[in-house]
Amino acid sequence: MEHQWNPRPKPDRIEWLERRIEFDDYASNRAFLDRLNDFCEQQGRYPDISFGRTYVNITLRAEGGETPIGEADHAFASAIDDLL
Repeated sequence: MEHQWNPRPKPDRIEWLERRIEFDDYASNRAFLDRLNDFCEQQGRYPDISFGRTYVNITLRAEGGETPIGEADHAFASAIDDLL
């Protein structure tokens, strides 16, 4: 399955990025969530996360709040990808 971030645009800017990640089992999901937690603690940045037994949904809003998604946000999303 392809994993990718999906932009959620408004007419003049990207408001946030979303991604759904599927796992084969709960253990793999939990291991990823633990890595994600450690990374977010190190960065001091916390995306919105929802999850079930074998999936995680992540919503990443712009770091500056009302600003559009920028390079720092894409770098943060890429770093989350590296946790996989």
